[in-house]
Amino acid sequence: MTRTRIPLYGTLVLLLLAFLAPLLWALSGSFKPRGDIFAYPPRLLPDPFTLDNYQRLLSGQPFWRWFLMSTVVALVATTVSVFVCALAGYGFAKFRFAGRRLLFGVMFSSLSVPFAVILVPLFVILVKSGLGSPWFALIVPWVAPAFGIFMMQQYIVQSVPDSVLEAARIDGASEFGIFRTIVLPLLRPSLGALAVWQFLQSYNSFLWPLVLVSDSSQYTLPLGLQTLFVSEQRQYDLVLAGAVIAVVPAVALFVVLRKQLLEGLSTGAVKG
Repeated sequence: MTRTRIPLYGTLVLLLLAFLAPLLWALSGSFKPRGDIFAYPPRLLPDPFTLDNYQRLLSGQPFWRWFLMSTVVALVATTVSVFVCALAGYGFAKFRFAGRRLLFGVMFSSLSVPFAVILVPLFVILVKSGLGSPWFALIVPWVAPAFGIFMMQQYIVQSVPDSVLEAARIDGASEFGIFRTIVLPLLRPSLGALAVWQFLQSYNSFLWPLVLVSDSSQYTLPLGLQTLFVSEQRQYDLVLAGAVIAVVPAVALFVVLRKQLLEGLSTGAVKG
């Protein structure tokens, strides 16, 4: 049995190295002088080791403003999105109403539409309606993603028994009370997985902020780092330092929600 697993383990190790190599190169490059980042032959360990990249990034660029903008927008978008997706998924999973299948089919079909197709119409609608403020408009595309609604609907169908809901209704509980006190606690694993996915989608978004934001004081982190990359000096050292710091919120969220995330993925694997 062990010998038959050697090719599998070998393949997994190679894949792990392929995923880790760019991350390790970025981490190493953030501590190197600019001239040593592309030195040949490449060296994984910085020599000399320097913190100058981080000092120049934090003191000479509005990095913390970019960081705050991206983090706040992603946290708000994630919180709203998780609640809306759970509520919509509950409606599709447990209620029967006219046009339900058609509406769900339209929603599900929207997964095949690239965001670039609706980017300009969405921008025009927000501007014409007076809702083009970046603090609001940056959140709009992530409020009710079709993938999140579909994910919640599938999990609720599998994990929330109708008998429990009927018992709560007999006891006089309101529909929203049932959702808040019964359904949401049962959805914790899937909510954690959705929160991680949604945070990364909003936090890493580049195309939508690029179209929406014109004031450099309201740049998100991807836009801010892009300005360093396209500058005349091609400040790769500052970009790598910023990218390393940018990873911190995503890693922190994963650490906080790792139990729910892993439980949600394992539950989906078993029930799938």
